[in-house]
Amino acid sequence: MPQLNDLKKQVEKQARRMKKAERERPTLLGQTVYIGTLGLLFVLPMVGGAYLGLWLDSLAAGYSIRWTMSLIFVGVMVGALNVYLFIKE
Repeated sequence: MPQLNDLKKQVEKQARRMKKAERERPTLLGQTVYIGTLGLLFVLPMVGGAYLGLWLDSLAAGYSIRWTMSLIFVGVMVGALNVYLFIKE
């Protein structure tokens, strides 16, 4: 009968986990906030890089977009890393 008791304990544990998961199911508002946070974590470094690059390019003589494009690319990389770390957490 030890197998029957083990099976009963496993089923009860599974039922408790299912009930807990049902109670803690994310709401539509919670999911919207989560997706919005991911968007900001990705976009803000790009926008910051674009503005910083534009400012640095304005200091150079003549027409240049070297800093702007480089820092937008760096912003994309930093934003992707931010999103990855946020999701991993």
